[in-house]
Formats: sequence, C-alpha cells, structure tokens
Amino acid sequence: MSVEIAMMEIERGIAEIIDLERIEKLVKRYYETGQTYLVKLGLDPTAPDLHLGHTVILQKLSVFQKHGGIIQLLIGDFTAMIGDPTGKNETRKVLTRENVKTNAKTYQEQAFKVIDPERTNLVFNSEWLDALGADGMVQLTTQFNVARMLERDDFSKRFKAGQSISISEFIYPLLQGYDSVALESDIELGGTDQKFNLLMGRQLQRNYGTGKEQAILMMPILEGLDGVQKMSKSLGNYIGITDAPNDIYAKVLSISDDLMWRYYELLSNLSLSEIESIQSGVKDGSLHPKKAKEMLAHEITARFYDDSLASSAKAEFDNVFKSNQIPTDIAEIEVEDGIWICKALVDAGIEPSTSQARRDIGQGAVKIDQEKISDIKMNLSSGEYILQVGKRKFAKVKVV
Repeated sequence: MSVEIAMMEIERGIAEIIDLERIEKLVKRYYETGQTYLVKLGLDPTAPDLHLGHTVILQKLSVFQKHGGIIQLLIGDFTAMIGDPTGKNETRKVLTRENVKTNAKTYQEQAFKVIDPERTNLVFNSEWLDALGADGMVQLTTQFNVARMLERDDFSKRFKAGQSISISEFIYPLLQGYDSVALESDIELGGTDQKFNLLMGRQLQRNYGTGKEQAILMMPILEGLDGVQKMSKSLGNYIGITDAPNDIYAKVLSISDDLMWRYYELLSNLSLSEIESIQSGVKDGSLHPKKAKEMLAHEITARFYDDSLASSAKAEFDNVFKSNQIPTDIAEIEVEDGIWICKALVDAGIEPSTSQARRDIGQGAVKIDQEKISDIKMNLSSGEYILQVGKRKFAKVKVV
C-alpha cells in the first residue's frame, strides 16, 4: 500500500489535525524501514460501557495499526480519581480505586473488539504519576499559569459565572499532558473537546526536553440515532457495543439514509474506494439504500459478535418487520399489580425514562399486545402483556 493511500485512510473523517507533516513522515518511515511509532489514546474509565460514539476513535486507532502504529491504550486510573473537567459546569465526583479498576477491565475487553491487542500496549498512568511525588507535582504546576488555564472555554465560563473550580481540575490537563512525556508518544488522538488537553501534552514534551512534540488528531462527535444530537446513553439515542446482536442490527437499520454515510465514514472498515462504490450504486439506482444499510448493519454487528450472529439478526429483523411478528427472544420481567404504564416501560428496559415514555405514548408509538395505546395514565392490572415501543423494542411483562 502506498503512503498516499495510507494517509487518505488516516485523514478520513477527522475533525482537525495538528502537525500532519509529522504523521506523514512517521508513516513514510514505516513503509521504507519498518520502524513503528507510538499512538496514544487516553481513557478515563468513568463508566463501564462503551457505545458506537466511543468507538470512532478506536476505529481510527485500528487504521494506524495497519500503517505502523503501536497503540498506547492509556487507562487513566490516576486521573480518573480527579475527573476530566472538560465540558463540565461543576466539579465531578471523585471515583474510588475500586470503581476505576472495575471499569478499566470492562473498557479493555470492549476496546479489544475494535483494535488489535497484539499491536497495543495497555498502560496505566498511576505507574508514573504515583511516583511523581510532591516535588515532581510542584515542578509540573510551574509549567503553566492560571491565566493560561482560564483560556479554556469551560473554565472561563465557570469562572465568570462564579462557579466552583477546584485546584485538582487545573492539575488534570497537566497530568494528561505529562502522560505524553512519560510515554514519549508520537501522536495522540482525542475528541474535538479535548484540544486544550492534547496541546498540553505537546507543550510539556517540549518543556521536558523529550525530543518529541506529538502530532494531534481529533475526531468528531458521532451523531446518535436521531441524527441530531451526539450519541448518548442519557438521550437514549445510542448503540451500545454490548447490546444484543438483534438490537445492534435493528438500531443501525433505523438511522436515516443521510446518516448512514456518516456512519460508513466513521465506523466502517471498508476502504474509501469501496464506500464510494456503494454510494455510486445507490446514486445510479443499481443498489437500494436499504441494501446498503443492511450491509453496514451486518458489518457492525459482526464486529462485536460474528458473521453468524449478524446473519441471524438480519433473519430475525426480517421476520419481525416483514411478517409483523413478535421477536422470539424478548426480555421478560415481573412487576406489581397496578403499575403505571410508563414505569413498566422503563422497568422493562424499552424506554430510557418515564418522560420519554409519555411522549412516545402521545405520539402513538407504544403498543400493548400489538394495539396502540393513548392513555399516559394507564395502570396495568394482573396478567401478562407484550409491550412494544416503535417497531423494534419489545418486552413481556407479567403483572402479579
């Protein structure tokens, strides 16, 4: 593969690159001499599960692995106990070591569904930050002043609003930057909201005389199933990578035709030329948009499971939607007599909140035993019911 094609894949879908020339030199050196380079991604394991939005960056790491990159998957077990202040309007709760260790193990297992563990160095920043000590920490804080810290948009807004900013939050970007010093990273990846912290690593590498100034590659935020807001569990517009195969497949098929191409760009392992071929087929009418979406749904489902389960998910989807049948493997729960319908929907796991349940009932998207309901105050009496939200969310509820 040529360096030019490799760089096209690396630049695909990115939001911003700082020092593109350095990245190109590293890739070129790899193809000429076989010498690898180090690509860092820091993760603070503040929550146990990942969704497709998180995998956008992991997907880019897998591209670097194909072109000579050795991934430094950094679990921020030390920094997670401070909490990244990025985008927050208040000081975050401190996590315990136990929380961090549990979440880190889950992160590792899930990340290795996307990136190659053989070309990944798993590291924990407590290895060097614990050893930094009081003297090293004080030395680190001399690298930047308060005025520079307040250049960060979120800090600036909180300061002007008179909201609390802890000293530990000022230290967080310094610690993240120092990770790049300790690891001697060549490239660091992050989201667009991490730009200040990523640049800190580049600056500190220079300050500490490492002989490197890491290049920076920032990925965009992935839109959720609604195609508007970022993918988020709290908004209920996400696809979890630990979701059941049937759910992943059905959720991908639920996105709009326009959003499909965004998902292809940021999530697919297909090359740019292969995606262009699919787009051309849709444009000239030789390939139906639904078929293109089915191909994407199969690829993503198979990535987190396998081809067989992805094919089974397609068969189940076609069975339910074409024949208007109820899925064969729906969840079952038992609830108390007289339960409010909205709470039953939430308890069954097919609505994220009672407020969303009310909205969906009002919009005619909720069915009981395949009959639409409109009464948001309904209570369920004893018996068994099949609850349904939209075309793909089902649950069996036994009221006792």
